[in-house]
Amino acid sequence: MIVIKSLDEIERMRRSALMVSKTLGMLASEIKPGVSSLQLDKLAENFIRDNGGQPGFLGMYDFPNTLCTSVNNEVVHGIPSKKPLVEGDIISIDCGVLFDEYYGDHAYTFAVGEISNEIKNLLQITKESLYKGILAMTAGNRVGDIGHAIQQHCELHGYGVVRELVGHGLGKKLHEDPQVPNYGKRNSGKLLKDGMVLAIEPMINLGTHKVRQLNDGWSIVTQDDKVSAHFEHDVAIINGQPEILSTFDYIYEALGIENKKSKKAS
Repeated sequence: MIVIKSLDEIERMRRSALMVSKTLGMLASEIKPGVSSLQLDKLAENFIRDNGGQPGFLGMYDFPNTLCTSVNNEVVHGIPSKKPLVEGDIISIDCGVLFDEYYGDHAYTFAVGEISNEIKNLLQITKESLYKGILAMTAGNRVGDIGHAIQQHCELHGYGVVRELVGHGLGKKLHEDPQVPNYGKRNSGKLLKDGMVLAIEPMINLGTHKVRQLNDGWSIVTQDDKVSAHFEHDVAIINGQPEILSTFDYIYEALGIENKKSKKAS
């Protein structure tokens, strides 16, 4: 069942989303060669608790950590480890927060030092596809319009669009209806309406779209071991239009990146 949110509930969700955004912004300046993903995990947990929130992923479905940290060929659900990051890695950090009864859920793929142009392009196109998906999230459109926009942009550049893992509704539960695939046909799927809040999260591979799960029971990796990128925003439909509740601004400020995207993804 799709839960429609009031404007007051959306504002409460915005605060949760922004706490995640601030957490990722804090982590952005800590990501460098020699740092382990487990160190980043502890920083994130402390930051969230110090700001009055609860780590949204810790203990969810028995997940053991605050962050999902997916390095290089890991697509999502990577478990933080003591292994240090090295120059040229990429790390996708997915973070959830429970604050004032509502969840925020937000992800960004970071470069560790200097990375190749090939991987830079993957990150750029994946991020662009996120915003193209958001622009399709208007009242009267359907969930398939979001996936179609993401898929078309990424496959145009020869990248693999993961099928097995999808975005989702968001609210008092971390995962609500509807599921939001990153592929699809126009005018298919659930109807989009005012008050819907979705976590849109393209997971895009440099090579094949096929993935497999590791023996840890969590980590999903690319089948061909090529790298994967993951970006995620929390988005509400207000007055028929998408409004992004999370933000990459704190990350951009930490990394010295100029932000050219507005809260309405225009």
